[in-house]
Amino acid sequence: MKYVDEFRDGELARALAQAIDQAAQPDRHYRLMEFCGGHTHALARYGVLDLLPANVEMIHGPGCPVCVLPIGRIDEAIALALDQKVILASYGDVLRVPASNQQSLIRARAQGADIRMVYSVDDALDLARQNPQREVVFLAIGFETTTPPTAVAILQAARERLANFSVLCYHVLTPAAMHAILASGEVAIDGFVGPAHVSTVIGSQPYDVFASQHRKPVVIAGFEPLDVMQAILMLIEQINAGVARVENQFTRAVTREGNRKAQQLVAQVFTLRTSFEWRGLGEIADSALAIRPEYAAFDAELKFGLNYHSVPDHKACECGPILRGVLKPKDCKLFATVCTPEHPLGACMVSSEGACAAHFAYGRHLESALKAKTESQP
Repeated sequence: MKYVDEFRDGELARALAQAIDQAAQPDRHYRLMEFCGGHTHALARYGVLDLLPANVEMIHGPGCPVCVLPIGRIDEAIALALDQKVILASYGDVLRVPASNQQSLIRARAQGADIRMVYSVDDALDLARQNPQREVVFLAIGFETTTPPTAVAILQAARERLANFSVLCYHVLTPAAMHAILASGEVAIDGFVGPAHVSTVIGSQPYDVFASQHRKPVVIAGFEPLDVMQAILMLIEQINAGVARVENQFTRAVTREGNRKAQQLVAQVFTLRTSFEWRGLGEIADSALAIRPEYAAFDAELKFGLNYHSVPDHKACECGPILRGVLKPKDCKLFATVCTPEHPLGACMVSSEGACAAHFAYGRHLESALKAKTESQP
C-alpha cells in the first residue's frame, strides 16, 4: 500500500476487524497498551475502538510528550521568562499546559513575558541571531523523535558561537517509561503497540528486552487506522500462540537499527540524566537526556542556575493515572465538564495526542453520556 487512502480503506478495515474478532478467543481478555499519542489519536478518530471485540481492551500509555512534562518543569520555564527576562521559545502546545497557581506559559506571556511560539528549533536559533543583546532559551521537549534536531541546533550554535542561545532540555526516553509501567504492576498488560516516529530513530532493537525478559510482545505500528488494526491482530496472534517477539508492522519507515546518523548526533550532544520526573509516573531512572559538559555553554539549567522543585498535580485531575493506563479519560470527573480543550485543567487535555483531548475531539464523552441515558430509560 503506497497511498494514504489505501491505509483508510473501509473494506480492508472491515476485513481486519473480522480477522481480529475471529482471532480473539472468547475466554480471554486482551490488554494492549498503545504507547504513542499518535496511536491514541488514530484509535479515537477513526473509530477503531468501536471495531474491536469487547474482550480486546486498548490501554492508553504515556505517549504524549506534552502530557508527561511535570508542572515543576513548566514553572521553571515561566520563571525564566518572567524573572530572567529571556526570550523563551517553544512549540505551541507547550504554551497551554497548566502550571502552578493557575499559570501557564501563554498566561505568562499575557503578563508581559517574552514567550514565542516556534515551529522548529531553527526558528529559535534565528531569534538568537536577530536579538544578539537578548538571551534566547529554547524549551526542548519530546521523545527520541524530536531530540536529533535539538542536537543539530546546539552544534550549530557552537559553530556560530551564539553565546545568547541556550536550551532547556526536557527530552525523555520511551523504553525507560515502558519499563517503569511494567515494574509498577498497577495495570495488567499483555502486549504493546510500539511507537512509530520514535522507532524510526531508535529502531526496533531497543524493544527486545520487553519480549525476552518481560515476555510481552511488541508490534511497532504506523499511524493510519489499518496500521494500528494490523498491529492489534499481530499482537493477538502472538498472545494466542504463547510467544513474545518484537515485530515491525511499520516496515515502510522503521528498521531494526534505526537512524544511525541521528543516534550519533544525539550521543555526541547529550548524556543520560540519573533521574527525571514524569507527570503521573514520578521519578524514573535513566529516562531523560541532559546536555553534555562539552556544550555546557548552551545548557539553560546551568546558565541560569535552575534548581528543580517537584509540584503536585491538580487534586481533582486524573491525568497521572490516565498516563499510567490505570484510568481512562471518562473515569475523570473533570473530563468534558470543567476540563475541555478550551479550558484544560490537565495536560492530557492540551495536546491532540493526549488521551483526554483525543477522546473529547471525537465525541467519545458524548457516546458515553448517550449510552448512560439510554440504559436509564424504561
